[in-house]
Amino acid sequence: MNAAVLLEGPRGRRLCLELAMELDPRIRAAVFGLAYSLDPGAGTSRVVLSAVGGAAPEPPAAPPPEQLAAALAALEAPHLDEGQMLAALKRSVDTARYWQEPEGEDVLADLPSIRAALHPLAERIMSASTMQWLAEPSQERQWSIDWRPAADPAPLPKDARTTLARWADKERAEEVRAARQRPRDPRANFSGSWWSIPHGVLQSVGRIPAGLGLVEDSLGWEQATTIPVRGAGRIFEIRTADDWTFLCRTYPLEVTASRRHDWFRATGRDGRWVVPDWDRVAGEWDAAHLTGLGYLGCAARALPVDADTASIIAGWNPDTTIWFTDAAREGGGPRQGWHRPPTEDSWILES
Repeated sequence: MNAAVLLEGPRGRRLCLELAMELDPRIRAAVFGLAYSLDPGAGTSRVVLSAVGGAAPEPPAAPPPEQLAAALAALEAPHLDEGQMLAALKRSVDTARYWQEPEGEDVLADLPSIRAALHPLAERIMSASTMQWLAEPSQERQWSIDWRPAADPAPLPKDARTTLARWADKERAEEVRAARQRPRDPRANFSGSWWSIPHGVLQSVGRIPAGLGLVEDSLGWEQATTIPVRGAGRIFEIRTADDWTFLCRTYPLEVTASRRHDWFRATGRDGRWVVPDWDRVAGEWDAAHLTGLGYLGCAARALPVDADTASIIAGWNPDTTIWFTDAAREGGGPRQGWHRPPTEDSWILES
């Protein structure tokens, strides 16, 4: 797998930066000060607290970015632990946000000197045997996640084509309403839909329990039921930006008015926006799968579709398949209940 692809995306860069902080406390301290100074909410939505409580009188002193770049370049990590890499990946996914400006850590990781210094660590991640699943296609056996306990059973979503048709109608109606009611100034204080994907259809992940923690905009669930599913058919693999923009060019759905303000804050881009019309995609494909590497390299950045149009992969978790038809069925084993203790960050299988 190509480390340069990993560093093209905000989530991939954040994975590398989070892992570096995990490996070296001196890097963590340097990132803390620099990220605070670069964060758009420094001193307002993001404050530093003193040891005795309340806001610190002075912000932390930030070292020069070149000092951090040197520390990153000199970082030694002869044996990368899978748990550390997964924890860093989880933090990268958890901090994705499409409705406001990037955090200071994401701004920092995008500095040319920092990106270059992260390259050796990116290569180590991409060559790790335990991370090769990032590039794997959708598997026949997967798991759907129901964020309720196993004692509260529910059937898997069905009739995907009807759900997608309703989604498309709703999106078009929202776009017309937003064009009429919202200002064209992308800096105006408006927010609304920011997702690129349909809701209400079956989604499945390739790895459990890892998939329980790799969730954008998580609501802090502490109970979950994993449901084994098997599915096959015409599955469109999203591995690269070209894969996503192909869908956008072939099945474009205009979302400029409804996404303009949120996606401008997230990317700084002011222009026309589209997403794939998933109702039309379903006429050719049974499902689409976003690989882990596709997520890390492409999500959360503006992807050019043509000279004046772009799109974003937003709200789609890594290694997740979204089903457009009822080609996937429950089967292959029993449902399993999981819980996450409030004071911990790992999921435990219930006996």
